[in-house]
Amino acid sequence: MELPGADLSLMWETRELALDVIEEFLTGVRHVPPPRRVLATVLFTDIVGSTQRASRLRDRRWRQLLDHHDQLAAHLVEEASGRLVKTTGDGILATFDGPGRGIGCAAALRDELGGLALQLRAGLHIGEVELRDGDIGGVAVHIAARVMEAARPGEILTSRTVRDLVVGSDILLEDRGIQPLKGVEGSWQLYTVAHP
Repeated sequence: MELPGADLSLMWETRELALDVIEEFLTGVRHVPPPRRVLATVLFTDIVGSTQRASRLRDRRWRQLLDHHDQLAAHLVEEASGRLVKTTGDGILATFDGPGRGIGCAAALRDELGGLALQLRAGLHIGEVELRDGDIGGVAVHIAARVMEAARPGEILTSRTVRDLVVGSDILLEDRGIQPLKGVEGSWQLYTVAHP
């Protein structure tokens, strides 16, 4: 096998690559490093009724509204010291190092979009996420998406995990009961954000 680099620098500059190739030759199995995982608060948002709104506004005006949404979301996520992972067409996926920051960001985005006559729904969950080339994955991401899907228009829902971690803060959560989440095992106790 031909590897990049000069003969003399092979073991110094591309050591891991050379060792992986040797290991694969000897064992027949390629070593795959374990995925990088971090604990994060995951926020999903969605503009309620976006398809109907887009058809009423037509493409150009809807695109302008989405551009405004995306800029506002990026600003609010950054302001809350979060990371905007991606926009989802009519929503966002973002992560935060704490649940209070994620809830505050979701509430600010909901309130700002309300001024544009747009309703937002949001869902938050905390768990380990897998870092994947600028994106994130893992069960915690799926749970946050399902929590968001359970939210009513204008509502920010959280999992019990989030609720347990904001105890003692100024954030007020109200119990929405135990609900199944599509594709996720078991039933989940959800909470709606009453304040902020």
